[in-house]
Amino acid sequence: MIRAAILAAALLLSASAAFAEEPIVGNWKTVEGDTAAITPCADSYCVTLKTGKYAGKQIGKMQGKGGSYTGELTDPSEDKTYSGSGTVSGNSVRMKGCVLKVFCKSQTWTRL
Repeated sequence: MIRAAILAAALLLSASAAFAEEPIVGNWKTVEGDTAAITPCADSYCVTLKTGKYAGKQIGKMQGKGGSYTGELTDPSEDKTYSGSGTVSGNSVRMKGCVLKVFCKSQTWTRL
């Protein structure tokens, strides 16, 4: 019984460590100057605004690894959700939202 509990705890910690190692996890400064936190949530990464007019609002959920992520992004000013992607390069992340994969907008955020 104790062995099973130790094994379960070890597996849980190793799964958490895998998320922590992903380059998208952290706090980012948006083009508007707000702070967005990208954190592990279940099997994804949640994007939540921490400062600014829409503080506390989750504006995205993405999956992926190794610096390339896909999912959904929401424009909080219009409350519209788009197919999204995020690509990490050094201390910046390029967030892109698209409608029908044709009409796209992108922003580059910097790591805080």
